[in-house]
Amino acid sequence: MSARATLATAARVLTQLRHDHRTLALLLVVPCVLMSLLAWVFEGTPTFDHVGAPLLGVFPFVVMFLVTSVATLRERTSGTLERLLTMPIGKLDFLLGYALAFGALAVLQAALATGLALFVLGLDVAGPSWLLLVVAVLDALLGLALGLFVSAFARTEFQAVQFLPAVVLPQFLLCGLLVPRDGLTTVLHVVSDVLPLSYAVDAMTAVTTTAEVGSTVWVDLGVVAGCILLALSLGAATLRRRTS
Repeated sequence: MSARATLATAARVLTQLRHDHRTLALLLVVPCVLMSLLAWVFEGTPTFDHVGAPLLGVFPFVVMFLVTSVATLRERTSGTLERLLTMPIGKLDFLLGYALAFGALAVLQAALATGLALFVLGLDVAGPSWLLLVVAVLDALLGLALGLFVSAFARTEFQAVQFLPAVVLPQFLLCGLLVPRDGLTTVLHVVSDVLPLSYAVDAMTAVTTTAEVGSTVWVDLGVVAGCILLALSLGAATLRRRTS
């Protein structure tokens, strides 16, 4: 692993994204638009305060998963990754560079969406606002890491998009957002316990409903952070130079 190679990869990715206005809009504008639509739909009801914070983490998670899985696959199908790996750069350097670049955008994405939700849309949060931002950033990074990981198993960009319902929708259905996890059947509850988005939503819900930051929140955040590191490690182990 080389810090110089990692930073060089991150700089290259950020330079490419700076000229890709559509991707920047998808990353930075779409989560804000979705939060605004959610507040508009539930205007005048307490529903937005109940579901707004969990969805503040889910929206960036989905967007980052989609963008990073497609972007990483494009590097492989275009031959860029194969050319890069002939140079003194390893797979982990490549993935960490991507994670660093998109991680910076994830922080900006989460900051914009959180600021909009709190100060414009009037989201009522019982806990500290800064912790809401931390959870939103971790959710975006989780989507990033999973997107980098699953891109290794796709051969085309269409296949990468197909992983979205396969990986994201089960987590969305079982994370406790639609039905409390305690109300799930035993089998579904066990499955939800191994899905990282469940812990992200639990942390968001706790920040929304309780003023005190308990140990449970930190445990949830620790699980999410561990899943991020695990996904990046698995991504480095399974990343191929090119599609066959």
